[in-house]
Amino acid sequence: MLGFTGEFLGTMVLIILGVGCCAGVNLKGSYAKGSDWTFVCLAWGMAVTFGVYVAGNFGSQGHLNPAVTLGFAAFGFFPIKSVLPYLLGQFLGAFVGAAIVIIHYEPHFQAAKSSAEGNSVGIFATGPAIKNPLYNFLSEMIATFTFVFCLLNLGDFTKGLQPLIVGLLIMVIGQALGGTTGFALNPARDFAPRLAYAILPVPNKGDANWEYAWVPVFGPISGGIAAAFLQMLL
Repeated sequence: MLGFTGEFLGTMVLIILGVGCCAGVNLKGSYAKGSDWTFVCLAWGMAVTFGVYVAGNFGSQGHLNPAVTLGFAAFGFFPIKSVLPYLLGQFLGAFVGAAIVIIHYEPHFQAAKSSAEGNSVGIFATGPAIKNPLYNFLSEMIATFTFVFCLLNLGDFTKGLQPLIVGLLIMVIGQALGGTTGFALNPARDFAPRLAYAILPVPNKGDANWEYAWVPVFGPISGGIAAAFLQMLL
C-alpha cells in the first residue's frame, strides 16, 4: 500500500523504544529512573535507527515522520501519491507503539500515583523547558530544519549503515537543540502518543497538555518544508 506497512511498523518500533525509554527514566520503581539527558538522546537515536531499518525492510523509505514526508513532497523529493499512506502509517504506528508501552509499564503506572512520581504526559509527548510559545515553535522549527536538511543530503537512508547515521544525527540534535522543547521533530511521534495517554486507561494519569500540542505538530512541519525549500534552491 505505497509504503504504509513499512511506515506503520517502523514508527511503531520507534515509539516502543523511544517512549519506552522515557517511561523507564520517569516512572517510579524503574531501574532506569533518573537517567540523564545523554541517555535519553542516545536511546531516541537508536530508536530511530531500528525504526528506519524495519521500515526499509518492509518497503518504505523510512521517513517515520510527517515533517519528513510533507517536506520532501512539497518540493518534489517524494511522490505526492504516497503522502497519505505514509502519514496514516506514521500516526497509527505511533499510537500502537504508545499503547504497547502502556501495557509494558502497567505496574509502574499503578505505582506512580502522580506526576511527581513520574506519571505524566512527558513520558509520551514533549513540553517546553521554559514556556514561550513563539520560541518553542522556533526551537522545533530550527531543530527539524537541521534534521531534514541533513536527511536530504544522505541519499537513501534505509541501506547499510545509513540508518545508524540517522540515529546519530537524532542524538546530536537532541544534545545540541533538544534542551528547549524535548526535540519532538515529528508530529506523529508527539501527537499520537499524547492521544494514547489521553484516551487509553492509563492508571493515575495526569493532564495531556493539549494547549501545547500545536507546537510539536506545526513547528516540525514548518522546519521540514523550509529545509526542502532550501535544498531545492541549492
